[in-house]
Amino acid sequence: MIIAHLTDLHVRPRGVPAYRVVETNMLTARAIEAVRNHRPAVACLVLSGDLTDCGLEAEYAELGSMLSRLAVPIFAIPGNHDRRDVLRRTLSHLPGMSADPEFVQYAIDDFPVRLVMLDTVVPGAGHGALCPRRLAWLDDALRSRPDAPTMIVMHHPPFDCGIVHMDRIRLLDGETEFRAIVARNPQVERILCGHHHRPIHTRYAGTIASTSAGVAHQVVLDLDPEAPSALCMEPATLQLHAWLPGSGLVSHTATVERFEGPYPFLRDPDYPGAPQPM
Repeated sequence: MIIAHLTDLHVRPRGVPAYRVVETNMLTARAIEAVRNHRPAVACLVLSGDLTDCGLEAEYAELGSMLSRLAVPIFAIPGNHDRRDVLRRTLSHLPGMSADPEFVQYAIDDFPVRLVMLDTVVPGAGHGALCPRRLAWLDDALRSRPDAPTMIVMHHPPFDCGIVHMDRIRLLDGETEFRAIVARNPQVERILCGHHHRPIHTRYAGTIASTSAGVAHQVVLDLDPEAPSALCMEPATLQLHAWLPGSGLVSHTATVERFEGPYPFLRDPDYPGAPQPM
């Protein structure tokens, strides 16, 4: 079983670029096509927030049209650029949109790996938070299936990454309690996040937490504490998480853009004693 993970789509109304320079709709469509064409086929797609740039109904409508090309289940949560009410109304056909009366969060038990989709949004703010009710919901969700390999999907990373202007808007309120909940639940195999627009991995509370690169633009990698907030157009990637019998969960980062190849590994005929090709 393969789970595909895309994040930070920042879809805009048709014909409108994000930040005046990023054609996010075209790049999102390209990423969705990469998921659709992956072989073997993925079992599902998770979207970890910032589905749109401004939370507009026209943006969700554009995204819905693009997602309709996929024949696999799609599980989404909001990011700080989204609006819960518009997301629920416009993409109400997606699983879990109305499972919780206040937040967009739910658990999926249909696969060998359980998905716990967690809402970390603070309306109108860039940073993330987990209030007591969301923390209690997460605690209950994990305690209910202690033997099920589990992935938590959330928008805001709960850890510092060294890009200071992004660390200021990571998961802030409730992070200590979140860490304790994860530490009590060793069945949590991964914590998948977005928000930082870069592929970043770290150990966290006894598991592996990661962010995936944005579908369109990336945050500039600058570890100078005084670095300004800026974007760049590095290649987009998606994460593929494969559940392998006997090995468990194995994660890959794949580029959305296609490159030359594949070419076979061949032995150099002029050097018959050369090592076997890979």
